[in-house]
Amino acid sequence: MSAFRSGLLVLTTPLSALSLRLVPILASASRIVEDTLYVHLQPGLSLTGSSQPRSTYVPASPEIYSLISKLYADADAHGHLDVRVLLTNIRNQSLTPQSLSSVQNLSHPPEVVLTDFQTSDGGQYNPVKQRLERYATSCYSCRPNLISVLLYPEYEPMMEERELPSQEPDLDGGTMQSYRDVVVGGTFDRLHNAHKILLSACCLLAENRLLIGISDKDLLENKVLKELIQPYEQRVEKLCEFLVDVKPSLRYDIVPLVDPCGPSITDPDLECIVVSEETRKGGVTVNKKRLENGLPELALHEIRLVKDPGHRENEEEKISSSSIRQRLLGSLLQPPQKDPARPSRPYVIGLTGGSGSGKTSIARHLERLGAFLIDVDKLGHEAYAPGGPSYEQVVEEFGEDTLNDDRTINRKILGAKVFGNQGRLKRLTDIVWPEIAKLTKRQLNEAAAQGKAVCVLDAAVLLEAGWTDLVHEVWMVVVPEKEALQRIMTRDGLSEEAARNRLQSQLSNSQRLQQSHVVLCTLWEPETTRKQVEKAWVLLQQRISQD
Repeated sequence: MSAFRSGLLVLTTPLSALSLRLVPILASASRIVEDTLYVHLQPGLSLTGSSQPRSTYVPASPEIYSLISKLYADADAHGHLDVRVLLTNIRNQSLTPQSLSSVQNLSHPPEVVLTDFQTSDGGQYNPVKQRLERYATSCYSCRPNLISVLLYPEYEPMMEERELPSQEPDLDGGTMQSYRDVVVGGTFDRLHNAHKILLSACCLLAENRLLIGISDKDLLENKVLKELIQPYEQRVEKLCEFLVDVKPSLRYDIVPLVDPCGPSITDPDLECIVVSEETRKGGVTVNKKRLENGLPELALHEIRLVKDPGHRENEEEKISSSSIRQRLLGSLLQPPQKDPARPSRPYVIGLTGGSGSGKTSIARHLERLGAFLIDVDKLGHEAYAPGGPSYEQVVEEFGEDTLNDDRTINRKILGAKVFGNQGRLKRLTDIVWPEIAKLTKRQLNEAAAQGKAVCVLDAAVLLEAGWTDLVHEVWMVVVPEKEALQRIMTRDGLSEEAARNRLQSQLSNSQRLQQSHVVLCTLWEPETTRKQVEKAWVLLQQRISQD
């Protein structure tokens, strides 16, 4: 089990051999550090001898970049680790050398320093460990009482190793081309190791400034599970922390992108744009627009996409934020607040979602898994029915012209009377919602009497009606608006305009998300939906068993 929240891994093995050891080294480190793992590359560093070793510059070569890329790719196997390769001592040989004597502050000061340095002496008072601790504290801000760990001989080089990524096409000779000001763009949602490879390339290329455009607003509309994309401010915060940690000497300008090009086509100081295989066309477009604006073209530096060997069905083959968002489906996104006044059993799930979201299919899956299902929308019909608790009040308030020949309430006529009129709508909900809540409580009591462990309230207006005090957790079901529109039009025979009006009269997915603990999505095949629900159910059982 990991013992330290943050650690510093000092890698001393020569580059030619280090790639063969990255996988076992990272595996060893992941058992010791549970959160942030900083990596300091100092190939050839000796921790023996009479003099105290000092950090020296490492040339920013294609080989070092390939190693950094491979390190991040290998680290993806350890999802709990936030790996950050420090670039302070890696610089282009064409730049004027600067002193490395100052101590760099890190956002998560290491509690432990680890190394791959090979020594046969593993004793507590090993001079190698003492030199390692002094070396670490001379380079970076560390926690008091820093602990040192020698990973060797726990790790051993792998007998077989994947080939190193080939060198980038625009790298010439033994050094990377550098540029004064560099630009890059992206969504940078849930910062992952492929982002870190991209940003590391940017930091190695830039001498003075890195301009970063972060997609926002309309540029997010077509993203998979856009509702789960972190807010712009949160993405900026995570990005800044990473960048300042890995290379504090650069100036970082971070701006929101509301169009694909942003400031890259108007900033005269930019010299290079970093793109991926997917976004190269965008880089070409940027240069075309720069020429139209009377500005010089930018050098295009292209990095390769990083394959995700663990990608699942309906996920991209590369490491991507959209795959990470898909893996969040069914998981607990935020802990529910505990209310001592609410009975712990049955454990109540409030299931909600917009029209066309597929909420009913999710409810049926949960019922098959053993949940006691309460169809709150059906209880609403009971409240309106002749003799129901809301019937007389509704007729008195909205008139007998809302009745059918059999004296039942014509919900279409009633709906037409309140649609678009907030005052009338509120009068209706003030009559009906409290009565539906009473009927729901009766069913919850019935479930408790039967000894049911889990109840699911299938309620479209769960949040609007303020029924969250009846549930322990809120689960929401989402699909893209385009998909919801198509489903409503097909199911109810409505025009696109009528279907859109229905959706716009409801809470948005973003509004629901703020109060939701678990998110599910029915966009893909029924089998995918079933697996999501089963995952959510298993995790729910684990939470309940811990109460």
